Amino acid sequence: MIEMLIIAGAAPRQEAVLSEALARFRAQGVRVRLVCAFPLELTSLDTSSAEVYALPKAEAKARVKRLAGGAEPSRALWLGIRRDRVVRGWARTADILVSLDAVSVHTVWELAQRNLRADACQGLGPAGRAVQARLDGRARRRGTVGAATSARAGIVVRETRQRAAAAAKRSVRATMAPAVMRSAPGARFWRTVVAAPALPDRVRGGLAYQVHLRLLNADRADQAVAASAAAVRRMHDRRARVDLLTREAKKELGMGLIPVCLRETVTAQLTLADELLAKKNAHKAAQAVHQALQLLYHRVPQLEQSGSPLVADADAYLAPLLGSTAGQALLRQRGRAVPAAPTPTGRPRRLLVLTRDASRDHYLDQLRQRYELAPDVELRYVRLDDDPVSDKFARERGAVVEHLLAGGAATPFSKRVLAWLQPHLDWADTVFVDSCTAGALVTLNDPGDTRIVLRLHNFDLTGIWAQLIDLSRVDDLVYVSDHLRDLAHAALPQLRAGRRPAEHVLPPGLDLRAHALPKPPEARFTLAVVGADTAAKDARWAVAVLRLLRAEDRRYRLLLVGDGPDSVTGTNNKRYQAELVNDLAELASAVTYLDEVTDVAQVLTGVGVILSSSTREAFHCALVEGAASGAVPVVRDWPFLADLPHGPRTLFPADWVIATPDDAAKRILTATSSDDTWRADGAAASAHALSTWDWTVVRRGYDELFGVPATDPAG
Repeated sequence: MIEMLIIAGAAPRQEAVLSEALARFRAQGVRVRLVCAFPLELTSLDTSSAEVYALPKAEAKARVKRLAGGAEPSRALWLGIRRDRVVRGWARTADILVSLDAVSVHTVWELAQRNLRADACQGLGPAGRAVQARLDGRARRRGTVGAATSARAGIVVRETRQRAAAAAKRSVRATMAPAVMRSAPGARFWRTVVAAPALPDRVRGGLAYQVHLRLLNADRADQAVAASAAAVRRMHDRRARVDLLTREAKKELGMGLIPVCLRETVTAQLTLADELLAKKNAHKAAQAVHQALQLLYHRVPQLEQSGSPLVADADAYLAPLLGSTAGQALLRQRGRAVPAAPTPTGRPRRLLVLTRDASRDHYLDQLRQRYELAPDVELRYVRLDDDPVSDKFARERGAVVEHLLAGGAATPFSKRVLAWLQPHLDWADTVFVDSCTAGALVTLNDPGDTRIVLRLHNFDLTGIWAQLIDLSRVDDLVYVSDHLRDLAHAALPQLRAGRRPAEHVLPPGLDLRAHALPKPPEARFTLAVVGADTAAKDARWAVAVLRLLRAEDRRYRLLLVGDGPDSVTGTNNKRYQAELVNDLAELASAVTYLDEVTDVAQVLTGVGVILSSSTREAFHCALVEGAASGAVPVVRDWPFLADLPHGPRTLFPADWVIATPDDAAKRILTATSSDDTWRADGAAASAHALSTWDWTVVRRGYDELFGVPATDPAG
């Protein structure tokens, strides 16, 4: 009987094909044995035609951890099963050894070196041919004595080398322990090692990467920078140097840290891009520029700290980008052939509202209802993610970068975007763009005489897509607050020179009247933070306020509206949530999490004080909705915006804004000292919110922006 051993390193993608092959082999009289390096519950494979053995998961992991030390998957699989008695027994008697996937190729090769009389195959097709050859009497010649001796010698050499390598890795890990790295001699030693002469770039790069991370983990950021610089100076290949710096930076970002070599890495990427651009290689230059942008505008340095480098010193932060040829090509304004046409007469105005996805719907509901009902307006609403074609465009940021580096000349990507967008542009008089992603796509090509209005109402203007918008093709920029306009002028280099759009500050359209509902007396002692699932909302600040209040009166409680700790994503957000959970340990009975809220207005009926504990906000709709409900508003002076001319103190009434938790507690204790005082303060806040930010008030500004007659009764 022919014996076949199949090694599967991962669950098969085409289970039906494998099941059919197993049945065919069994019908040919072949005894098939299948070794699976994955849990059998991951597959519904029909294994009735084979003996199946699943490698013990815990045992395999332990072996890989002990022996591999981070080996690639194919070698790790071999290290995990090399001493497994079942597999070794089956391999000794097998006539045909089969690797089912790329991960198992190395394992089958090693087994074949130990069983020279067996055929070694990759895939089911060659396995079938090997079976037929044996059935026809054309079996391969048994291994000769010389071949066996050579194979065994090779096994001995490889295993000796592997043991030596493993021992070396253990020694290296020991000498990279945090205690060693924190010491001056230890850091100096490794800085010398990575700069040693004659090391190949590949070896030097891998070693320097490990040293860099170990020094960071040992809180020696200065030595990490020095070690990386020493290694980079010794590397001959520019691309290898750039790859090392980029790999280090991305790892640090993944850890929630601002890369210590961020500027050096961005500069290296842009220098490489300049060289490639000079060689007319816009495609590879775009890849380098895109890498630089991903580092410059990553969430960690921009949004997950107490401030943004674009707020602190945008000129210094953006200097590598603005000083490079590639950066200048990226930001070059290309203008439009003709200006936007005047408002048409004799027919309704055609307004196209263009946005990215459903996350923006809340900010557009009132605007859409208004202009769907207006007799002098025809409205179209287009969301990029509603169409598979445009949704794909919104994921091809690199193609946008390549188009811009090519000088704005038509590229295959820009032609596809234009073919999709042109019918909308031909129809519309005005396009109201409510997304930086959509803004970049709309301005990729000349929009003709269609008026383009772009609204910025979030901190996505500190992201990459905002940098890809050609503002010389935008007629009007709308900000939801003055401080967002301040940030835009710091973050968007195009606003500093060249053609600038007309600028307007218009609050978002909110139906605040729907939130003005009666509150029961017990709501007076309930504080709320809405959207408390991110570090930017800083619910720990609200907890500090609650702690001060409960020291005076145990009736105060805190409602956190947003995803619970288990649903949070992002390294810094998870770290923050862990700290928040620790803070809540002593106050757990006084804090309630509420997620999946569908009726915010109803939730707010039970809230007496609405807190804006955030480090940053573009406008803070939830705070305004809470104020409209009659809750007493307490707004932290958002520290992220401290260096900007405007902020919460210019957006809200002065008595709403406070600086510290102590000040917040004093304001709350005063405002809630009695039911009458609380209701009076809440009524005043509600009146201000409704008269300032309700859609019935704000819509006049949008009517003027779009040229809709003020006498139009639709609302």
